Amino acid sequence: MQHYWVRGERRIFREEARRRLSLPPTLAVLDAHRRLRGPYTAAGTFLRQFADDLIGRCPDSVARHSIELFTSAPELEGRLPTAWRSLEWAVKNEERTRFYSRIHTRNIANGLAEVLRDYLAARGEGPRTLVFENAHEADPADQEFISVLLRRTDLAGLVVVVGTADEAPADPPGEIDISMVEHLATFATPVDAIPIDATPVAVEPARTAEMRALAKEYVDSDGVSDDPELLAAYQHLPETERAELHDDRRRQLLERAEFSLTRGAIPYHAEHGSEPGSTGVQALLAAMRHCFAVGLYQATVEFGLRGRALVEPDSDWRAWWAFTHDAANAMATLGRPDEALAFYNEARAASQDTEVHRELSYATGMLYARHYPEPQRDYLLARAYMNQTIVLAAALPQPKQRAFQSVFARNGLALVEVRDRRPEEALRLLEYGMARLAEELEPDEHRLHKVVLRYNRAQVYVGMGDFQKALEEYEAVVRIDPNFPEHHFNLGMVLRRLGRNAEALASFASSLEISPPYPEAYYNMADTRMELGDPAGALADFSQVIQLDPKHIDARINRAGLRCDDGDLDGAWADVTAGLALEPENPYLLALQGRVLAERGKPEEAERALSRALELDASLAEAWALRGVLYLEDGDADRAIADLDRAATLNGTPDILFNRALAYEQLGSLDRAVADYDAILAVADDADAAERRRECLGALSR
Repeated sequence: MQHYWVRGERRIFREEARRRLSLPPTLAVLDAHRRLRGPYTAAGTFLRQFADDLIGRCPDSVARHSIELFTSAPELEGRLPTAWRSLEWAVKNEERTRFYSRIHTRNIANGLAEVLRDYLAARGEGPRTLVFENAHEADPADQEFISVLLRRTDLAGLVVVVGTADEAPADPPGEIDISMVEHLATFATPVDAIPIDATPVAVEPARTAEMRALAKEYVDSDGVSDDPELLAAYQHLPETERAELHDDRRRQLLERAEFSLTRGAIPYHAEHGSEPGSTGVQALLAAMRHCFAVGLYQATVEFGLRGRALVEPDSDWRAWWAFTHDAANAMATLGRPDEALAFYNEARAASQDTEVHRELSYATGMLYARHYPEPQRDYLLARAYMNQTIVLAAALPQPKQRAFQSVFARNGLALVEVRDRRPEEALRLLEYGMARLAEELEPDEHRLHKVVLRYNRAQVYVGMGDFQKALEEYEAVVRIDPNFPEHHFNLGMVLRRLGRNAEALASFASSLEISPPYPEAYYNMADTRMELGDPAGALADFSQVIQLDPKHIDARINRAGLRCDDGDLDGAWADVTAGLALEPENPYLLALQGRVLAERGKPEEAERALSRALELDASLAEAWALRGVLYLEDGDADRAIADLDRAATLNGTPDILFNRALAYEQLGSLDRAVADYDAILAVADDADAAERRRECLGALSR
């Protein structure tokens, strides 16, 4: 279906432009402005609007995607089984040591797209239009959701219309997996809205009552109206009157008891009301802490920065430190380590508190060991900061707190040792921590971190190649914390290493049952199915990987190969072309390009692609073999044998030996041809090889 990107200065202009388009019936018009409900303003509005019908029509899909639904529409809590069942939600807040990854919102966006796909299929009403307005003001989580809907090919009949201001919306800073700017440019047809007559009325002091009414209308829009008359009236009011309007609106919204409002409009009105330093700060703190807990890190940074603008470390240290700490930690996760480090250093300069410096030294160590890109990581500095953390933890007065924080710091140091390729030292630190927690804490204290230590020990065992011990650890953490998807995924990975592929496949499937869809699970399922002799299942899983992450090169390579095997040259060519657009010098893709060209009867183009692939990677046996066959078919037996010799040295399969034998026959070296046929028949019952061998022996006898 054709999607549209409607651009215009004001919403009324964009709405008029949209009315001129030939579109299917409208399913919903969603205002995505994050000032309304923060992250997932648009997605959550859709879910709240259609909740009853969605739950009734698609109960299985709703249950499978409960994490995505609750994260985007928290008001659904109580209507479905709880989304958060793993151990970090069962322990006290201060005991939580495990948080979501940066790509969690990408996975949520794909899960929401699957819910929408299932819902549209269940309704069965034909093509529909879904409109997103104010997308330039959407939280990055909603921008990801919109982008996923634009690019996915399994939303049959859905037309997406995205309304933005004239200029393209900017992508958020840091590492991003999905760019709405790129997706709009790639998947949507631009439509420029024509301004219509909407001249605002000049603000006149004599119209005070009318101005106040207009200003109230602006505030009641939660500040998202782009009507210049309303904005002018709002700005004309004295600051105290504006604050009163914000206070009234905040109280009205609080009475609605809709949690998502606490991520958007309520903190907005609180920080612009009569008590920004108290009510505003508390509203922003609550929104920030919630967003950090559920993995909405872009919003966490925004709330943190807005909170820091309201407080100073000298006037309200606790609030300032909370905003600084969470915003910086979220920045680190989002691939913004320099900004995080600047915040950490600012906090160091503002505090002489031992606990604050302990947290800062740990966070800074993690920057240098994990969050900086590999070329900028500094394991010496990371180790220094972790040692400092250990020293500060040892000074804590409470024995149990001292024990936990000392072990927590050594766990961080263990990560540094793993990254610095010292697994034995990492293992020693982890086992020390496990023993100390068992000795000094009660069994029900810090249960989550005890699991984390075992999980990390399993990872170290994998790095050391001791897969049996790793298996025992992963099985243990799955028993203790069965609702954490990463445990099942890693259990599947180690089962594969042990050759237990059927069990591995079940573990990967288990991880997907309790998680938003993520490409790594499907990719490993596909690989496992290949080893189990199920190419059709592997093809379906590789396709799912690409649906979730179109930039997944390995999935493109593998699907292209399977499509070639099935004779689907057009599909294989599409994958190769898409892959080479991302990595033009990928040798595997170039080899597959050569294969498709050869099968399409273009030997010269195929030879060029294969030669380039072999220049980049001389270990590609199939590329040597295929180029050798091209030379053979061209009558150049010497070059064919040279390439097939290289292929046979790398991977002496019967097919390669058969083609080399044919080349030997063409060259007249019948004894060598017989030797290759003998090698084939020693491992396979090959009628063609047996017949060619008889003919060669007959020719030799003559």
